[in-house]
This record gives sequence, structure tokens and C-alpha cells, in this order.
Amino acid sequence: MAKPLKILDGGMSRELTRLGARLVQPEWSALALMESPEIVRQVHEEFIDAGADAITTNSYALVPFHIGEDRFENEGASLIALSGKLAREVADARSDRDIRVCGCLPPIFGSYEPEKFDAAKAPDYLSVLVDNLAPNVDVWLGETLSLIAEAEAIRTATAASAKPLWISFTLMDEPNALSSTPQLRSGETVADAAGWAAQHGIEALLFNCSRPEVMQAAVTEAAAVFSRTGATTEIGVYANAFQEETAGEKANEGLSSMRAELDGEGYLRFARAWVAAGATIVGGCCGIGADQIRRLADELKSPG
Repeated sequence: MAKPLKILDGGMSRELTRLGARLVQPEWSALALMESPEIVRQVHEEFIDAGADAITTNSYALVPFHIGEDRFENEGASLIALSGKLAREVADARSDRDIRVCGCLPPIFGSYEPEKFDAAKAPDYLSVLVDNLAPNVDVWLGETLSLIAEAEAIRTATAASAKPLWISFTLMDEPNALSSTPQLRSGETVADAAGWAAQHGIEALLFNCSRPEVMQAAVTEAAAVFSRTGATTEIGVYANAFQEETAGEKANEGLSSMRAELDGEGYLRFARAWVAAGATIVGGCCGIGADQIRRLADELKSPG
């Protein structure tokens, strides 16, 4: 039986700046939790108003890579807990709809940098995230992961929890990637990632923070693996809107230029293709705001 389509929220950072939050490096979106948590709350509210069925905690930058080792040790737990509390309160305030809260478990050592992953250090950092998000989240979401070992570390860190696990990989999206076998930024294939997800009973395998053009092939590849293995793993996509010349940069280096053609119908057209290929979870990453999420919810979930 086909799973009902679920709409995720969009990118947090640009919505924070649109509403007046300060966004600078190295803290990035974590700075809003320190200075203006009411704006984080407002972003969650606007995504739910736009039709999102799930919102993601603003914990992506709550790692030493962004806030530093000392601040992570002294303030990390309380900031992580706050990110979960804000999302939970907003979700629970909507008595008319069942809104799931996804606990964001980010790449610990930097986005788009698989070579920096340290399997020995990752568990200690992840345990702080998991322990402090756990009281307020419904789903674990490991996102913008560049290699399967990152996903395995998150699977291990959440293994004692009864909450479902979603894993989202970022893909190679340079122009030459459009005609090649879909790959994670580590060079591992999407087929291998899907095989890992099927083997471990991951509830959903998603692809995010990559150009929309590379997503359909990844969905098709994953769907083929799940069909062959009999896995019930759902597939999801939330692409970014980066300009091609900035798509290969490290994530969160700054506010990159965005593609105007992905407003309105442009992003929706890609999303329709992902759903046709087998995706049942669709949302947006960097540069995809509440207006685009509203368009997805209105058009993709309407009868017929």
C-alpha cells in the first residue's frame, strides 16, 4: 500500500534572517538560539502554517565545528535541549494537525567534508545531541551526511531509542554528476547507501542539500534497491536552491546566491518528478522557504 505523502519544512537559515535574526560565522543558525529564540519559534510556526507535516529542530549548528569545543562542553546541552523544546511546543500547539518533530543530527565535523569524519570522536558528540533532544522529538533525522560511516555512527547513537530513524545524504551535484551514477559526496554510490538502509531497517532514506537536478536519479536508484530487497524504507527529498557556482562550496560558509527560477513553479516541477519516481517525503533545504513549502503542500497533497 502506498504511503501518504508527507511534507517537510524548508531551510531554517534564510527564514531566520528574513525575520530579523542575526546570522554570522562560526555560530551560524545556532546564534538565533542564543540571541533570538522567539524567531526560531516563529520559523517553525510559519512552516507549519505553510502545510509542513514535520518540522526539524534548529540543532544543525550545535556542534563544536560551529560553536567551538568550549561552548559545546559548557552550553551545548542546554542549547540542544532548547532547540527541541521550541519545536515541540510549536508542534503541540497545533491541535488541528499531528505535527512530527524531527531531531536534527548533523554532520559533526563539517558539511560536505567526508574526509574529516572521525569515527572515534563522533559518538561522544552525538550522545550529547541525542540525550538532550530525546525528550522532545518524534523522529531522529541524520541530515546532510556525506558518507555511510556518518550514518552508521548516528544509527549506533540512536539504537537504544524507540524512535524511528531517518537518514538523509547529500549528493555529488557538480554539472558532470548529472550524467553519472548518483553518488554521495564521499564517492559511495546511492545504491550502496540504500542497501545499508535496507539492511538496518531505516524508516526513511532521504537526499538533501544538493541541487534538485540530481535528486530524481537518486530516488530511482534507491527505489530499485528497496524493490529488489523487499525493504519498506520510505524515500524523501529536500533539495537546496544554491546557484551552480556555489553548489560545491562547503555548506554554511555564508549566504550563497540562490536560484530565482526555483521560486514557485520551478521547485514544484522538480518535486512532482521526485514523487513520480517514488518519493513519499518532500520538503526543502537551504533557500527553500515557507512560500515554496506552501506550494508543495497545496499542489502535491490536493486530491488527484
